[in-house]
Amino acid sequence: MEINESIRALRKQLGLTQDQFAAKLKIKRSLVGAYEEGRAEPRLELIQQIAKLGKIPLESFMAGPNAKGVFKTVATPTPGKDVLVVTVDQHSRDNIELVPHKAAAGYLNGYADPEFIKELPSFRLPNLPTGTYRAFEISGDSMLPITPGTIIVGEYVENLQHIRNGKTYVLVTQSEGIVYKRVFNYISENGKLFLVSDNRQYSPYQVAAEEVTEAWQAKAFISVQFPDVDLKGEASVGELAGALVNLQQEVASLKTKLKK
Repeated sequence: MEINESIRALRKQLGLTQDQFAAKLKIKRSLVGAYEEGRAEPRLELIQQIAKLGKIPLESFMAGPNAKGVFKTVATPTPGKDVLVVTVDQHSRDNIELVPHKAAAGYLNGYADPEFIKELPSFRLPNLPTGTYRAFEISGDSMLPITPGTIIVGEYVENLQHIRNGKTYVLVTQSEGIVYKRVFNYISENGKLFLVSDNRQYSPYQVAAEEVTEAWQAKAFISVQFPDVDLKGEASVGELAGALVNLQQEVASLKTKLKK
């Protein structure tokens, strides 16, 4: 099927007028008409945007709808989730792509773009169980003792219903951006996730499940800073050293007495 026919079929499947369709794509209505009539062809970026609008894989959009005018879709557990894009090494093993802090804003728009993902740094880690992983550099101090600049390695969560209460996750959200939080799952009750910071100076908040485009359960972290040990209510390092000295003196005194 020609691309113009796919555009027209998808617009009708979504129940949108040309004006409404153009508004969602942030283009002129005249362009929609030109695309549908085959007088112009959209660029690849816009084709990807159109497929994303219809919540269908790019290849399904390019192939066109079936005889009933319906595009083949992929079952997704949560509204708004796209097909996951991954890269592989020379041995066809999944890479761990790193999303540095400076690329976080771009990732919100490019997470489903193969070209964007290919440009991210990638690496591998030993001893990780089989799965799909991605790494994110976190910012802020909301999850102390995990410090800003730490890289969290997360395993992809296919279904948000599988989020385990109280575990930490990197969530890619439409409203809050990329966040690293302790998550509690209330999707079945009210359709929302409850996000909690380990640093109690930050208040918990909720995010609707449909705003979450990706979820990654934290499995490892990489940091050049070792977490500080909280010794409140425990013996200080100085006290422990003093106790060790006293113990050594008592042992020495006991040895002297035994010799006598």
